[in-house]
Amino acid sequence: MAAQLAPLEQLQFDNRFVHELPVDATMPTPPDIGASVQRRQISNACYSWVQPTPTAQPELIAYAAEVAELLDLSPADCATPEFLAVFSGNRVLAGMQPHASCYGGHQFGNWAGQLGDGRAINLGEVLNKRGERWVLQLKGAGPTPYSRTADGLAVLRSSVREFLCSEAMHHLGVPTTRALSLCLTGEQVMRDMLYDGNPAYEPGAVVCRVAPSFTRFGHYQMIAARGEFDLLRQFLNYNIATDFPELQSLKDDKEAALGLFETVCQRTLAMVVHWMRVGFVHGVMNTDNMSIMGLTIDYGPYGWLENYDPNWTPNTTDNGNKRYRFGYQAAVAQWNLLQLANALYPIVDEAAPLEALLNAFEADYQSAWQQMMMDKLGLKNFTAADNELMTELDRVLGLTEIDMTLFYRALADLDVTAGDEDPSAHFADALYVPDQVTAETQSALNGWLGDYAARVRLDNRDKTDRAQGMNATNPIYVLRNYLAQLAIDDAERGDFARIHELLAVLRNPYDVQEGKQQYADKRPDWARTRVGCSMLSCSS
Repeated sequence: MAAQLAPLEQLQFDNRFVHELPVDATMPTPPDIGASVQRRQISNACYSWVQPTPTAQPELIAYAAEVAELLDLSPADCATPEFLAVFSGNRVLAGMQPHASCYGGHQFGNWAGQLGDGRAINLGEVLNKRGERWVLQLKGAGPTPYSRTADGLAVLRSSVREFLCSEAMHHLGVPTTRALSLCLTGEQVMRDMLYDGNPAYEPGAVVCRVAPSFTRFGHYQMIAARGEFDLLRQFLNYNIATDFPELQSLKDDKEAALGLFETVCQRTLAMVVHWMRVGFVHGVMNTDNMSIMGLTIDYGPYGWLENYDPNWTPNTTDNGNKRYRFGYQAAVAQWNLLQLANALYPIVDEAAPLEALLNAFEADYQSAWQQMMMDKLGLKNFTAADNELMTELDRVLGLTEIDMTLFYRALADLDVTAGDEDPSAHFADALYVPDQVTAETQSALNGWLGDYAARVRLDNRDKTDRAQGMNATNPIYVLRNYLAQLAIDDAERGDFARIHELLAVLRNPYDVQEGKQQYADKRPDWARTRVGCSMLSCSS
């Protein structure tokens, strides 16, 4: 009788990326664990072999049961020493083929050349029992050929944020990569958090990220920039066969490239509309951080809009130019798509069809954004006058510090038949500095609320139905930066309870949960200027 395989050994790997695309010729065979890593530029290749760096004293902090289920793993499977060993970087399973992929990108609008997986190691691609493909990727598991001058490691601070936000975004309904596990390494990592010349040691950690694909705009950009056009076509055909099989019927490479670009435009548009809906600010929308799949990827200096300010960015590196501010995310997405179009141009060999798709993005985004706003406001049957209502709301919310998330939840409860003289009082709990609300500001808000109430009455919609629809669109629980920071503070003291509680609360972000009011409260005043709550960098 054959011996029963351990649960993780039953994972079925189908590593199409490494099987179908060329490897870095400077290291054609996988290295041994612990082998030194040579940083290098590569050519005519899409990836390099690499091994995770073993960790000293790993400890499993948390795992996401829903993501484990995608891999056909049970909670009992996730509690095994084997699970900890694999997802802390201490063991490579049979069938895994660890590698780092090569890509380039524009960072803050400037071409940065070769970048690649500098601290991400792709373990392999799992096919689950339903035939779904899931790529397993360790972030923070050691250096790769693309680490440049960095160490390839990650700290607990950034890893907690990535783990929690990946799952929070999924449960909000936002397209995203997922997070399977969060492990301590038992080692200390030096980081200069604010790039101010004050480095300090922090606990090291590893996150296992999971996605159907981690292909980025920058993969295409890097190959095109090297002038490797045969490889560009090969990569396109691989990408379509693996991730966009619905496009395989297109007759030639030109049609395939245009079909891919149109699909990526649509998925990127949908992703950004979701960001705007929930008040999410990515913070570092470089082209190497843009997913071909239309997934939110690379959770670095992100944040949720708290007091409504379309010009806010959570990224201290971007604080001067505010390129990646909340209100500019759609424009940046379109600019990034232009860079992808440039990379695909050698295949299409014609600018007009690419330009047409780029131009359509702007109109399509506006239409999708309007429908999203109608849902947030609980309105039906869009009219041109609704544009004025939305424009005026944007102006009014910017007059004072009012919490975006709490404003929309309170708006759902507003009785539009009451005829209050001062309906703005209904939003007192959403105000950050009530004493600073002037008579002019109060008048402007009341004026808008009056126009809104009149517009709602035109729909003749049942109050309960309107509120339910709005509350299914507008979350009550989001991963505010101060909540993440409190979880980090506790975790650095060895207390992981808040991570688990946040993970549980954020599984149901639209439903009021008994005893969880503290996770719905607006940002406390102490968090206004605290590092990690208002100021974030790419340092991790």
